[in-house]
Amino acid sequence: MFGVNRFRLSSLLKAGLSGICLVLLFASCASGPAPAAAAPRAAGPEWIRAGGTHERFDSNAYMTAVGHGTSRQAAEASALGQLVMVFGTDIEVSIESMEIYRRRGDVVVQEASAGIEVALGAGMANLIGTEIGDRWDDGRGNFVAFAVMNRERAARAYSDLIRANLNIINNVTNMTAAERNSLSGFSRYRFAAAIADMNVSYAAVLSILGMPAVPGVRNGDHYRLAAMNIANSISVGINVDNDRAGRLRGAFASAFTAFGLRTDGANQPYVLEVSLVVQPTEHAAVAGRPVFVRMELAANLINTNTGAVLLPYTFNVREGHTVESEANNRAFMSAERRINSEYRNILTDHLTQLIPRQ
Repeated sequence: MFGVNRFRLSSLLKAGLSGICLVLLFASCASGPAPAAAAPRAAGPEWIRAGGTHERFDSNAYMTAVGHGTSRQAAEASALGQLVMVFGTDIEVSIESMEIYRRRGDVVVQEASAGIEVALGAGMANLIGTEIGDRWDDGRGNFVAFAVMNRERAARAYSDLIRANLNIINNVTNMTAAERNSLSGFSRYRFAAAIADMNVSYAAVLSILGMPAVPGVRNGDHYRLAAMNIANSISVGINVDNDRAGRLRGAFASAFTAFGLRTDGANQPYVLEVSLVVQPTEHAAVAGRPVFVRMELAANLINTNTGAVLLPYTFNVREGHTVESEANNRAFMSAERRINSEYRNILTDHLTQLIPRQ
C-alpha cells in the first residue's frame, strides 16, 4: 500500500517539476515578463513517507497504522482497520452463545460499562485507547490518516475488562448441584463460554501490547464442555396430541437440538406438552367454494419435578381448500413453518432469562 502511494506522490511531484520547466522555457523566449508559476503542493508530511512512524508518537508508547481513502472518513476507517489487523479480528463463538451474550448485555454493562461495544463486536472493530493522531490530504481528493493506540491506556482498559468478565463468569457458574444439572445451569455455562471467548481475545491484545497477562483467563471451550455434559445428562420430552406424522413434534425438537439438548431418554426433568385442536370454521360449506379449518395450538414447557409451566407458547392458524382434508394438511404445514421460524428464538429468550442478574 505504501509503495503505491509513494509512487503516486512521486508522480505528482515529477509532474509539477515538469510544469515548472516548461514555464521557464517559455519565459526565456517571451518578450514580456512571465506570470509567477503556482507553487506545487508538498508531497506530504514525513510520517507518510516514513511508513508508519511519527515524530509525535513514540513507538514504545504507541502502536500506529496509516490508512488511505478518497475522503477523510474513509482514510480514518482504513487506518483503524489497519490497526485492527495487527491484533487479528476473528473470534470463534457459537451463534447461540453470542445471542445470549447480546441479550444479556445489561449484565456486562453493570460490571464493565466501559468498552461494552468492544465486547459485543465480532472482532476488534472498536479498539479501546485508539484515536486518529494526524491527517493529511493532497488537495486532489486523496486523504491519509494516522491511527494511534496508547499502549498503557489500552492495557489498563483491557485488563479491567478481563477482570470484570472473570467476576461475571465466577458469579454465573457459582451454583448448587441441583441448579447445575438443569436448563439454568446449561444456559449459565453457555453464557460463561461466550464471555470467556471475549477474554481470550482481550488477552491476545495485552500480549501484542507487550503487557503482563491477567491470571485466570480460560478458553470458552472449558465452559462449553460443562454445558455439553449437562445437556447429555438431561432430556426434554415432547408430547404432541393429534400430531400428523410427527411433523409438529419434529419442528419443536429441532429448536431444542439446535442448542445440543436431547429430546429422548429416560431422565426427563422437562417436558413440552403440546395440544392442538383442528376443526372447520363455523361457515357452512358451499359447493365449489373453499372449506376453511382453524388450528389452535398450545405448547407448555413444564418442570416435571414441580409441575410449573416454564414457557407457554400459543398461536392459531386458518387455512382453506376446496377439500377439507387438504385444508387440514395446509394448516399443519402452516403451523410447522411457524414453529420453525419462531420457537428457537422464544427458547433462546427463555434460556437468557435463566441467567441470574448481578
